[in-house]
Amino acid sequence: MKIGIDSRAAAWYRGTGIGTYSYQLIKSLNEIDCINNYVLYLPKTCNSNVSFKNNFRIKHIEYKRNNNFWIDVNNTINILNDSLDIFHVPQNGIGLCYNKNCRYVITLHDIIPAKMPETVSDTYLEIFKKEMSKIIPLCDGIITVSNYSKEDISKEFNFPKEKIFVTYLASEEIYKPLNIALSKKIIKKYHGISEDYILYIGGFSPRKNILGLLDAFNILKHKYKSQIKLIIAGKKGKSYYIYKKRVEKLHLENDVIFTGFIPMKHIPYLYNASKLFVYPSFYEGFGLPPLEAMACGIPVIASNTTSIPEILKDSALYIDPYNIDDMYKKIYRALVDNKLRSELIKKGFKRVSELSWKKTAVETLNAYKKIVQQ
Repeated sequence: MKIGIDSRAAAWYRGTGIGTYSYQLIKSLNEIDCINNYVLYLPKTCNSNVSFKNNFRIKHIEYKRNNNFWIDVNNTINILNDSLDIFHVPQNGIGLCYNKNCRYVITLHDIIPAKMPETVSDTYLEIFKKEMSKIIPLCDGIITVSNYSKEDISKEFNFPKEKIFVTYLASEEIYKPLNIALSKKIIKKYHGISEDYILYIGGFSPRKNILGLLDAFNILKHKYKSQIKLIIAGKKGKSYYIYKKRVEKLHLENDVIFTGFIPMKHIPYLYNASKLFVYPSFYEGFGLPPLEAMACGIPVIASNTTSIPEILKDSALYIDPYNIDDMYKKIYRALVDNKLRSELIKKGFKRVSELSWKKTAVETLNAYKKIVQQ
C-alpha cells in the first residue's frame, strides 16, 4: 500500500491530545512497518526528530500559520499527484481534500461539538458544523479511540459500524516513575510549588468540570487536616476567568494554583510530585492524562461517565462528576487511605502496561488494509 498521512498536527501541536496521537502513530508506524510506502505531508520548516526508514517520504507543503489549531489544519493538502492507495487525516478529518482519487480514512476522536457544543471554541464549532457533513460521506472508513466514541459516531452520522475501527491510545514513554524528591525540587525551582498537591491536567473546556473540582476542593480544605494545594496545570483557556472568579468567591486564592503553560519536559515531574490526580470530566472520547498519571505511579480519581471507565477499567477510583459530595469524599479517601492508594497505583501500572503505541499502530495498519480491500 501507498499510505499518505496528514502530519501537520504532529509537527505543530504535539502536547495536545490530537498532536500527541498523530506524532506517536507516525513514529510507531515507522518502527513496525518496513513493507508499505508512506508519504508524510509536513510544513516546510518542520524538521522531524524521528529517523525515518526508506519507505517513508516527507513531502513538504506550503502553509500559513494562524496559531489556531483548527484554522491551521482546515487548509486542504493537494494529494492528487501522489498515487496514494489511502489518505489518513488524524485531526477529526479537518483538512480533508474534497477532490478524491484514493481511499479516505479519518480519525474522529469524538463528536463533542455535536454533543456538547457549548464546551468547544467558537472557531472549532463553526468548522465542525460546516465541514463534517462534507467530510463523512467521503470516508471509506473511520478510526476512533473508544467503543463509546464508535457508538456516538455511528448514531450521529448514520455511519456503518463495520467501517468504524477502534484503536486505543497509550501514555508516552516519558511518563514513568521518577525520584519524588527530585521531582518536587524541579517543580519548586521552575514553578514555585513546594507544598503537597492534588493535580489536574486536561484542558480548560467547561466539559472538563473544573468548577465542580473547585467546589469539591473547597469542602476538602475544611475537612482534611494537612496542608494541600490544588494545581490546575496547562495553558489558560478562555474559561480561565470563570474559574478564577470561583476561586475568589470560595476564598481559595492561596490554595489553588493555575500554573499556565508547562513545558512538556516538566510534566512527568509534575505528575510524580503530586499526591493524587483527579479527572472530573463530563465527557471524553478517550482521555490520556489519567493514563499518564498512572504510568508515573500516581493514584487516579476519574469520572464514571462516557468512555472513561472503558479506558481505565478497574484502575481508578470513580466519581459521579455531577455530585460534588461524592467527589469530595472520594478525594479525601484517596488521600488518607494508604491501602487504597497502593491498590490504585498497582492497578494503574497494570492497565498502562496493557496499552502501547505499537499496538495502536498495528491496529491502525490493519484498519488501512481492510479499508483498501473493501
